[in-house]
Amino acid sequence: MPIVNRFHDLADEITAWRRDLHEHPELLYDVERTAGVVAERLKSFGVDEVVTGIGRSGVVGVIRGRGPGATIGLRADMDALPILEKTGKPWASKTSGKMHACGHDGHTAMLLGAAKYLAETRNFHGTVVVIFQPAEEGGAGAKAMIVDGLLTRFGVEKVYGMHNWPGMKVGDFAVRPGPLMASADRLKIVVEGEGGHAARPHLSCDPIVAASAIVTAAQSIVSRNADPLEAAVLSITMFHAGSADNIIPQTAELRGTVRTLNDAMRDMMEERLAVVVASVAAAYGVRADLHYLRDYPVTVNDAAEADFVASVAEKVVGASRVDRAVVPTMGAEDFSFMLKERPGAFIFAGVGEEVANLHNEAYDFNDELIPYGCSYWATLVETALPRA
Repeated sequence: MPIVNRFHDLADEITAWRRDLHEHPELLYDVERTAGVVAERLKSFGVDEVVTGIGRSGVVGVIRGRGPGATIGLRADMDALPILEKTGKPWASKTSGKMHACGHDGHTAMLLGAAKYLAETRNFHGTVVVIFQPAEEGGAGAKAMIVDGLLTRFGVEKVYGMHNWPGMKVGDFAVRPGPLMASADRLKIVVEGEGGHAARPHLSCDPIVAASAIVTAAQSIVSRNADPLEAAVLSITMFHAGSADNIIPQTAELRGTVRTLNDAMRDMMEERLAVVVASVAAAYGVRADLHYLRDYPVTVNDAAEADFVASVAEKVVGASRVDRAVVPTMGAEDFSFMLKERPGAFIFAGVGEEVANLHNEAYDFNDELIPYGCSYWATLVETALPRA
């Protein structure tokens, strides 16, 4: 089953939806306009049930097939990023400092296109739950929807997600069983010394020097404590201290992230970081408090479901265009929360080799992916929920 002809017919319409969403980006849970557009479109398609406000601002649509069967969930994310767009496109963001730099506008448009087709054809037995999620970008919107009863209320038995991927040819797909994307933990380290005059450092206890030593020492955790065959990243991304060039400040603050691909490595990174921070602080005579937040889990694909979605993608584009063993990425995804609750799989869809990186001010979703993405969703449903 190649690209569904109906999606060739709908391509311009779905592209217009996508570009409208791109012009009006919204952040985290504050996706009132986007959620409203999604809900109204689902209603116009004749979707059987449309529910808003799941997980604060998520939208769910229920499409019932021609007979009884299983219930599966298809998920897209709706939120944008706090980035000043510099694409120069006619449909560029109209809100300064906000932009769809990760392609969630494309994800939403493609799932809407699939929902329109599925509501028209109903060529399946069972139920499809289309899930439009807020706050993927750091807000754990997937978790919020789960806590609000998403999976139990709608009886979702399996769940599937898709993300566009720059650097891959348009319409190519990539997946793997097991860990696909990393966990994402947040850390904050507050170092407190004793402030004073910069010309008399011996009468102070400099938190900047101590914090700098913590940054350097923390890097040894990956290089000397982590198994070289296991993936781990520790990045200190913020260092705030001081107010003038002649004052040694009282405090310094560090922030950063830790990424791993399994729970054992995740435990080790947190434990060793605590030891390093305490030890370096003692050596420099300062106090250092580590605040460590376990945020997004590892995105782990069920092995059987990874094989299934790969076979679905192969129906759409052919086996030569589907990578079944893609190398994991240390980026993170809150779809991981859904995969911890239900079997399923997350797949990457190529958006073009020349497209700017995700989370970049020059990024723009490539609309050429739309027929491929919509066809993937439709084929997945009709394969997972075949008519008797």
